[in-house]
Amino acid sequence: MTTATAHTTRPDPVAITDMTGEAQAALLQQFPPRKPAACWPATTWSREEIIDRMPLPRRGQDGSHKWSTRRRGAVAILTWLENFPGSTWQERWQASPAPSLDPAEWMSTGTAWTDRQGRPVSSAKRSELASGKLILFAYDIIRPELPWLVAMRPSLHLRTAVADHRDPEGFAKLAGLLGEEVWASTNAATAQSQIIRIMIAKGGGIDDITVGDCLELRLIEHDVRHKGSVHTHFYSWLRQLGIFPEDAPVSLRLRNLRPGQLTVEQLVDRFRLRSRPVRNLIVDYLKERQPSVDYSTLQNLSRALAHNFWADLERHHPGIDSIDLPADVATAWKERFRTITKHRKQPDGSVIESTKPRISYISVLMLIRAFYLDLAQWAAEDPARWGPWAVRCPISADETRTAKHEKQRQSRSRRRTRERLPVLPTLVDFVTKRLHDARARLEALQQAEPGEEFTVLGETFIKPKSSAARITRFTRSAWDQQGRRRNLTQDEHRAFWAWAAVEFLRHTGVRIEEMLEISHHSITQYQLPSTGEIVPLLQIAPSKTDEERALLVSPELADVLSTIVWRVRDRTGAIPLVASFDDRERLWNPPLPLLFQWESAGRRWPVSPASIRKALNEALLATGLIDENGKPLCFQPHDFRRIFVTDAIANGMPPHIAQIICGHKDINTTMGYNAIYPHDAIEAHRAFIARRRALRPAEEYRTPTTEEWDQFLGHFEKRKLSIGICGRAFGTPCIHEHACIRCSLLRPDPAQRARLTEIRDNLLARITEAEREGWLGEIEGLEVSLAGAQDKLAQLDAEKTRQRTIDLGMPTFSNLAGRTGSSPQPGFSPR
Repeated sequence: MTTATAHTTRPDPVAITDMTGEAQAALLQQFPPRKPAACWPATTWSREEIIDRMPLPRRGQDGSHKWSTRRRGAVAILTWLENFPGSTWQERWQASPAPSLDPAEWMSTGTAWTDRQGRPVSSAKRSELASGKLILFAYDIIRPELPWLVAMRPSLHLRTAVADHRDPEGFAKLAGLLGEEVWASTNAATAQSQIIRIMIAKGGGIDDITVGDCLELRLIEHDVRHKGSVHTHFYSWLRQLGIFPEDAPVSLRLRNLRPGQLTVEQLVDRFRLRSRPVRNLIVDYLKERQPSVDYSTLQNLSRALAHNFWADLERHHPGIDSIDLPADVATAWKERFRTITKHRKQPDGSVIESTKPRISYISVLMLIRAFYLDLAQWAAEDPARWGPWAVRCPISADETRTAKHEKQRQSRSRRRTRERLPVLPTLVDFVTKRLHDARARLEALQQAEPGEEFTVLGETFIKPKSSAARITRFTRSAWDQQGRRRNLTQDEHRAFWAWAAVEFLRHTGVRIEEMLEISHHSITQYQLPSTGEIVPLLQIAPSKTDEERALLVSPELADVLSTIVWRVRDRTGAIPLVASFDDRERLWNPPLPLLFQWESAGRRWPVSPASIRKALNEALLATGLIDENGKPLCFQPHDFRRIFVTDAIANGMPPHIAQIICGHKDINTTMGYNAIYPHDAIEAHRAFIARRRALRPAEEYRTPTTEEWDQFLGHFEKRKLSIGICGRAFGTPCIHEHACIRCSLLRPDPAQRARLTEIRDNLLARITEAEREGWLGEIEGLEVSLAGAQDKLAQLDAEKTRQRTIDLGMPTFSNLAGRTGSSPQPGFSPR
């Protein structure tokens, strides 16, 4: 007999991705179920020995009718089995038609049982046969196979009989481990039936059950009942008893086991690539990259190359087997991958197809471009291995530029933050009130008597008269006014974790995976060297950046932590150890006293990210908040992180301190989380102007007198000259002593070109006269004036050339500046 202690040697770890096929065989090989025994003492007893072992109370004594019925049914079944060949009752059972029949059908034909000569062998009623079957199973006379037992309807009497006759100490130990409330629940009845089935089919007691037995039962239940979910509480309870080896699976929860890390081949083969050479190339490439990346990155890389890239090409270009893509094939793939197509089914049965841009488009292009460039580089180092695959990359560097993509992402992020930050107080108040109301309903349910009608918060409920929990004070549900059965315990559970998540995330700004990994060990304290004051700290375990950090616990956060600690403690006052699953690395973490854990029918589970998101969505839907499109407002856990950074910086926290608190490696990431509001930019600009004015002399900002203002306006009137306008600043002297033709500040007027030409010709004539008369002192000054006149003419020519090149019908600055009156000038005609 195989037991938990006599376990086979563990083979190399095999990743389990599904309970079918190769994964199922690998797990069963690691933890094989016990093989049914061919013979055991009880099945060799004679009919008289079996009957003698059955108690026969006196007439009128309690239970006398029950045991009489059981004896008659057992005798009828044994009489029928004697007609089949075999030296033991088990062999006769196997030779009979019973194992091939449905249990209900076999019981229905009991009155028609005959011997070999066709004579009736039983006149027992159906109820008597059922009771007799119960005794034969409980006394270990017959061991039906698990599929037959799974198809049989569970019975409270069967559970009681097997528990009393097989292993009363084991069941008492299990009940003490779980506690009275759990042991009296509906889930406990289901789990007890599953344990009973294993004991009937395999023999032995609770301590003899193996991991393989539990796994075999779970697989058979799924196949026989054809349901997606099968209760696995029984496995968790048995694991808590310590009867399984340390390397036993943490859980058999749901159809899919928590998958471990897949091999590179398994990662690629998920997408069923047809081209074997390309499949092998991708496998070799991933193995080459594997030592330098984490498992999450390896998963994303395999999905990008095998699924997003090559599987799509094989779908649209059957028979393709070369990564040297023609230009049209590469372009068509990029166009397909740029968008995502969604199909939504409408109430009338029609399907609406919609497309939207793919957010991960640039990042996937970068991974595929890196794939081609790596092959080209490795080909130079190892031509024999990588040389045949060194081809032109179909993705250019310009196509992977992320500047525009990053701006769009930051814009979406900041828009979400600006939309959600104002409604955060509303959400906080609502989840707090929702938790208070849920607790009030649950307390009223627990205080009510069975069948009693009670009213709480304006709602009327009726407590069920008979609870499936069999203990009224543990009743979890009630009937509301609409006749619906509401699980008030589940309502309180979801309301609490929605409140805890909102409060924790908004006070810490941590990532959701960091929040769910917070344990009791994370709460510590620190003594300030300067004052000796002791302050509480919260240690954040390494997650995305692999860096541990500590956060100061505010009084509000301390209240939240104390409430969570009080809730998750067990009956002894300690926080139970729970093994959590790292979804990024696909590995089970060691058991820790996690704060975010919950109990379900005697087993402890870490709160999952999906549960947090579901609780948040339910709370937001109940608030009635809507977004800018009129749809229900949704919060992602990461939104609280962006809100935390925005609120902290807006209230004066230096960005580099916010960077340390958030655990960012780059301060630009922190600033990207900071959603800047328009009024923030205006106020910051006004504050800058105020600071700049404070640094300048105060007399510069005094109110000018009437004389000073007239002098200032008169300056602009005096700037008007005969051939243009002077650009001299107010209060500055003329540097050329009013020799304007020489001054660089003179802006010539195009209307005065003829006058400038006349001045130039006059200067030329005067220079000729000075040279003739020998006035050498005049020549130098005249040449300076001539150079200034020629420069002004050149400026007018250049301006005229610019205006003549392209006429877009747009007014020039001179035209705009000249329109100082409401009536047009004489001779002015608009274009």
